[in-house]
Amino acid sequence: MFLLDLSHTSHTRARTGVQRVTRSLHNTLGAEATAITWDPYAQQWRYLDEHENANLNSNAPAKERGAKWPLSSKIRGHWHALRGADPQLPAAEGIIVPEIFSTNVHTALPLLSAQVPRVALFHDAIALKLPELTPPGTVARFPGYMQELLTFQGVAAVSEDSRLALIDYWKWLGFTQTPPVETIPLGIDPSPVIGNSTTQDNPPVVLCIGSIEGRKNHLALLQACEKLWQQKQNFQLRLIGMSHATTGQAALQKISQLIANGHPLRYDGAVDEATLQSAYEECLFTVYPSMMEGFGLPVLESLQRGKPSICSAHGALGESARGGGTLMLETLTSEDLATAISTLLLDRNQRNQLSEATRARTYRSWKNYTSDLIIWTRSLK
Repeated sequence: MFLLDLSHTSHTRARTGVQRVTRSLHNTLGAEATAITWDPYAQQWRYLDEHENANLNSNAPAKERGAKWPLSSKIRGHWHALRGADPQLPAAEGIIVPEIFSTNVHTALPLLSAQVPRVALFHDAIALKLPELTPPGTVARFPGYMQELLTFQGVAAVSEDSRLALIDYWKWLGFTQTPPVETIPLGIDPSPVIGNSTTQDNPPVVLCIGSIEGRKNHLALLQACEKLWQQKQNFQLRLIGMSHATTGQAALQKISQLIANGHPLRYDGAVDEATLQSAYEECLFTVYPSMMEGFGLPVLESLQRGKPSICSAHGALGESARGGGTLMLETLTSEDLATAISTLLLDRNQRNQLSEATRARTYRSWKNYTSDLIIWTRSLK
């Protein structure tokens, strides 16, 4: 039995990358893990309550990213603190922390068993590499977070690019005694291949999935599509993803401008899983213009569904893209994106070749991922 820290994800319905990974890990581990949360009001680790389980299991689109504690949970927490109630958590053979934990959560981790290995998932170092495109609060938190990872018995990086970023940062700080860092690539949810890129929709749909924020590079994508529409190319751009108020403003303004000018652009915001599946099914191909990712789930999800994808050839995205089915770009300027989109819109043979390559690939499942993670965690004893 493992303890799985869901202190953040159990208090939000947002489904950004880290939350999707955390939910998938929780669902796949099943009876092998007990979900817990640090309750700052009760000042104790405890099982999840009904509200927190509802957040985990909800498929409804979220309106906000942040974690929320209902007033009833706060009152109940204070009451338990006054009573000195003990939730009696089960004995565990390991503790898994899949989220980007807060300082409070890290401080509370020693209250759990000190006799079993603690493993953290490391997603990326984007906040340090692209601070100008990252929310200021995240940038301020990240150096401390990456040093706090030193207190774990092991760190499971989601990609080789992320593993090297963490190791290099520790070396730069001068640390010589560090925990092992293992690359364990993520899985993706099982999904049937939903066909090749021969949709007859008019106009054909180019799909982009990802939160609207600076590093996702939507502004360059929008400029690329505007150029193609001015050249009378016939397609609709569909965007799906929650917006970030701080770093996504320029892209949001451009979206509003293009829609007001009558261009075939559809922005859905956050959507439920059924809508997401339908969007993949209806698109001709996907484009993922992000400058940097820790892994890049939308690329592999697109490929698994038989839909080619345009993405970066570098970093973690390059690791995922190299298996076939992608049009990989060395740079992600609006000109590069416009050329790539135009190529796949007009060249049916290339689209079909890429689509065939998507079906020839083997995709890791969440079951593969959790099995590798559990085996590695047990090896740390």
